[in-house]
This record gives sequence, C-alpha cells and structure tokens, in this order.
Amino acid sequence: MRFLKSMTALMLVLSFTFAFTACGDSAATTDTAAETSTVAPHGEGKEFTSAYVCPMHCDDSGSDKPGECPVCGMNYIAQAEHTDNGHKH
Repeated sequence: MRFLKSMTALMLVLSFTFAFTACGDSAATTDTAAETSTVAPHGEGKEFTSAYVCPMHCDDSGSDKPGECPVCGMNYIAQAEHTDNGHKH
C-alpha cells in the first residue's frame, strides 16, 4: 500500500512538472525567422491606399475605379467612406 501511495505521488509530481514546463511562456522561446521578417504596418499597400478599397483588404486588391475585388468578390467601397473599422459613422 505504501508503494502505491509513493508511485501515485511521484506520478502527480511528474505530471504537474510536465504540465507547467510544457505550457510555459512562449515568449521565452523565440522564433528567429519571426525576428528577421518584416511586416508592412496596417494601412500601407494598394489594398489600403487606393481610391476604392475592398472592405476585407485582400492582398493586391484596390482600384482607382469602382468595381469588385478580384480575390473575394466583394464590392469596392470609396476610400473616403472607409473608416478604421470599415463602416461609416
């Protein structure tokens, strides 16, 4: 009986140790590829700066004329009507 209690206690300690080390802070382990890559800030690129933009800001969308997004098929909206959250006030 004493052996069973000792084994149970050992298994609990090992389980908790594994759980806390496996679910630790992911910031402690950094991905070197993420550190060297550059990401364009929100608001740059044709999908943000054209006269007419896709509400979803699909890559390579946007036009100087009204139309339809070639990626998702949504209608372009005028940049003047487009706000930070995509809706008029």
